[in-house]
Amino acid sequence: MQIDFMNPASFLLLLLIPLLYIFRKIKIFDRIALPLTFSDWEGFSFNQENRFRKVLTVLSEGLCLIGFLAIILAFSEPVIHTQEKVYTSKGTDVLFVLDTSPSMAAKDMNDSTRIQTALLTIENLVTNNAGASYGLVVMGSEAAVLCPITNDIKTFINRLSEIHVGMMGDGTAIGTGLSSAVYHIKNSSSKKKCIVILTDGENNAGEIHPETASALAKKNNITIYSVGVGTQGTVPIEYTNPKTGKIYSGFLESNFNFSSLEKIANLSDGRYYSVESVTAMNMALSSIIKRQDVVQSYYVKTVDKFYYDKIIIFALICFCVAWFIKRFSLKEFI
Repeated sequence: MQIDFMNPASFLLLLLIPLLYIFRKIKIFDRIALPLTFSDWEGFSFNQENRFRKVLTVLSEGLCLIGFLAIILAFSEPVIHTQEKVYTSKGTDVLFVLDTSPSMAAKDMNDSTRIQTALLTIENLVTNNAGASYGLVVMGSEAAVLCPITNDIKTFINRLSEIHVGMMGDGTAIGTGLSSAVYHIKNSSSKKKCIVILTDGENNAGEIHPETASALAKKNNITIYSVGVGTQGTVPIEYTNPKTGKIYSGFLESNFNFSSLEKIANLSDGRYYSVESVTAMNMALSSIIKRQDVVQSYYVKTVDKFYYDKIIIFALICFCVAWFIKRFSLKEFI
């Protein structure tokens, strides 16, 4: 990032500030004052000390000075130059399959729930790894594509923020989720395509077996990475049913076998990761992205952002507030 000024000669107007001070000292451009003295019949003068009035006077004059400086800054036409990479070749396609079953509300990931940890980690990963394209499938008793493969990070993150526990039912249809992802990504022209499934359960819903979906992924040159989320044992959980609004609070016995997740990853030449903390989640997803990284061609584009109009608006606000103080609080006529 680089800051530049298109019209730096405007800063010469700053010389007007000391010049005005000198003129005031030699009684040129001095304020016009009409002193009035109120006294009683005994001849004692009346003198009012008002500190609040002095504060308002200093504040109004300060706002006028800030507004004047802002005007000079606006005339100098400041511009911020930033450089952005524009990719001319396609990167890796990464399609996340996220489990939204109620057990993902278990709170055993460093005082955070499993689904919150997954969402935050995915968002950080996508934000810091430009060049690849990302998609999103949500899975429960059923599965659906929530965000098609896109390189528009803002759109992806907006879709990610819509995910909540229970949105796709109470079950865990791993086979359905994987097959939906495979059919969505199989026709992509990317050099590398992968599916990352994040779940804490075994397949207990849907009509498609997870191994069938994994074989289909292998046939279409798609690598599956499976991430088993959560700890073993008794963990606290609080879940709000999105349909009824009923709150369920208590403890979950988390002890399912992750061997099925390991198998579907191995069948597609992928890898299985077991994560029991936020740090482990970050490391797992970062490892997946590195394994799927491809060399891309790009050029650097300079983007200019001008702030003339914003600074002018700020200056006008300062002048308006100063005028309001002088006119209605200090009762001065400007």
